[in-house]
Amino acid sequence: MIVPALLILLGVYLLAGLAFSVPFALVGVGKIDPHAAQGTWGFRVLIIPGTILLWPLLAQRWFRGVPGPPEERNAHRLRAEALPSPRAPHTSLRYPPSP
Repeated sequence: MIVPALLILLGVYLLAGLAFSVPFALVGVGKIDPHAAQGTWGFRVLIIPGTILLWPLLAQRWFRGVPGPPEERNAHRLRAEALPSPRAPHTSLRYPPSP
């Protein structure tokens, strides 16, 4: 009873993803990633399986009008933001001019 219901839900989810993936591969991918706007037909075919699986997240980004990919937030980037900006190098530390 539970397994057939889960399989039906999975089938509906995948069919919805397939229905979403074709227009997304043709139009939507260029809207959420400027680099993908110049993607070839081969690229667009290759992203269809991932689009089928991740369609709710991609639909949310597309319908919100997010103009580009999110900026990565990791420990290295956070540390770099916390450090003071580097100063201009001192002229005394440069190599002397060659003769």
